[in-house]
Amino acid sequence: MDPRDTAPDSWEQEEDVKARATAGLQSALAALSVNAKPFIPNVDAAVFVPTFLQSSPTEISNSDGHGAEPVASMEVLETVAPVENGGGTEADMAVEVETWEQKEEPGEGEPGGGGALGGEGGSSEEAQGREEVEMMEEEEEEELPVLKVIPLPPNAPKKEHVNVVFIGHVDAGKSTIGGQIMYLTGMVEKRTLEKYEREAKEKNRETWYLSWALDTNQEERDKGKTVEVGRAYFETEKKHFTILDAPGHKSFVPNMIGGASQADLAVLVISARKGEFETGFEKGGQTREHAMLAKTAGVKHLIILVNKMDDPTVNWSLERYEECKEKLVPFLKKVGFNPKKDIYFMPCSGLTGANLKDPIEECTWYTGLPFIPHLDSLPSFNRITDGPVRLPIVDKYKDMGTVILGKLESGSIAKAQQLVMMPNRHTVEVLSLLSDEVETDEAVPGENLKLRLKGIEEEEILPGFILCNAENLCHSGRTFDAQIVIIEHKSIICPGYNAVLHIHTCIEEVQITALICLVDKKTGEKSKTRPRFVKQDQVCIARLRCAGTICLETFKDFPQMGRFTLRDEGKTIAIGKVLKLVPEKD
Repeated sequence: MDPRDTAPDSWEQEEDVKARATAGLQSALAALSVNAKPFIPNVDAAVFVPTFLQSSPTEISNSDGHGAEPVASMEVLETVAPVENGGGTEADMAVEVETWEQKEEPGEGEPGGGGALGGEGGSSEEAQGREEVEMMEEEEEEELPVLKVIPLPPNAPKKEHVNVVFIGHVDAGKSTIGGQIMYLTGMVEKRTLEKYEREAKEKNRETWYLSWALDTNQEERDKGKTVEVGRAYFETEKKHFTILDAPGHKSFVPNMIGGASQADLAVLVISARKGEFETGFEKGGQTREHAMLAKTAGVKHLIILVNKMDDPTVNWSLERYEECKEKLVPFLKKVGFNPKKDIYFMPCSGLTGANLKDPIEECTWYTGLPFIPHLDSLPSFNRITDGPVRLPIVDKYKDMGTVILGKLESGSIAKAQQLVMMPNRHTVEVLSLLSDEVETDEAVPGENLKLRLKGIEEEEILPGFILCNAENLCHSGRTFDAQIVIIEHKSIICPGYNAVLHIHTCIEEVQITALICLVDKKTGEKSKTRPRFVKQDQVCIARLRCAGTICLETFKDFPQMGRFTLRDEGKTIAIGKVLKLVPEKD
């Protein structure tokens, strides 16, 4: 490579290179034979070879480096010519003169342009200077397109962030609807989906290809079951949505609880296909459990998508749609959703995309908005922007430092801010903030964030830890009093009973150490005597003790961190809220 093409370490060195190049050129010109074959005087040839000396088109691409624009290559041609013309044949000379004249016509000829034919060593220094400038210009030109793409999102007006969790029984079509929405809003390219479709066809699973946009790992794709909570995002005119695609399988309910705890809005997907709806809704099905867990996780608004309406057994039938609706409404009412305000039903088909973005002709009886416009028209959520910083951690990993993921529940976080990681009281600094893969300087509640932290190792963080500001730390402890509703348990529950506690993003073993009193469901009166046991459908106040220290708040002060579920043997046994934190006895 020509030493002139590389940036010098020092300017003294640059002078030496120039001197050497000039000397080499002089000696080469002295021993010049007119009829000799074309040769390049400089031993280390310049990277760019003019087109008329080219032997094959492949060399052009190699020598041109990154395949810069034609204009850039012509500019380089102009500068290289003075160095190389000395040894050209007369025919070559003629061509060269033509190129120079052509160059000068547009009016970009340079003062030394006419000296191309002279080709004396003196002009080589000018050539070097020009070449360096142009090489830099060329590099700049190549880098520009990359920069154009990145700054677009931050310049757009900040849209409200809404987190939507897709829940429902296994195989109801949650991931497929998620994939279809991403395609309809332009987040997944058609080419990518066509590739997925080909791959899915090879595995005889052609109807699964849309779900592959969210189910990214091999195990999920092979079995067609979501395991981890998938994440993606899409935008409408007014809002920015994060899709949380929860697993439907009963073995992965803990993952689903983690996903639901980050959501503002839940979409319960049910399959209208004969037999599938019934399976999901029966006692062991996940439709019931997921709806209840979503309510416990603090989701206020529930949209029920009746999927697979295009199935031959259903064929957009109003009777089937109403049948599903009639069975679900009483149950959802029992869980705590208000059928008039909190619930919205709509038919759709995830595979064909019907009624997700645009209304459809086949379904004449449905007059409401399609799914995406309906999401856009929902009222804004009230967020506590001026409250204390609370960010429950969902996940962490190493990537040029410690990176954590979570949804900011209250307060706002800025770059370079000092925060405290509870319950271990580590002081950390925010190095960078990513909101849905876009870097920002400040984040407000409701956003799903990736934070790169300084001052803490990845091993020292566990999901369920909380980032707080130093002035207002969250409470942590092991013992607390809570009001519990026993939802499903065959036998009685006595003090000493062990279960798994799910509170915000934290999972911990817990023991009921004492039952304090029973609460009457209708009147809310508390019993005077201590109960010896509680059974299904009863409400009680109990004292619970965790195996380790966890972060929690009372339900009254901070609802998102005061709700919890108790699970045992793969079933949700009870839901509850924290009433009081009991200080530890030393």
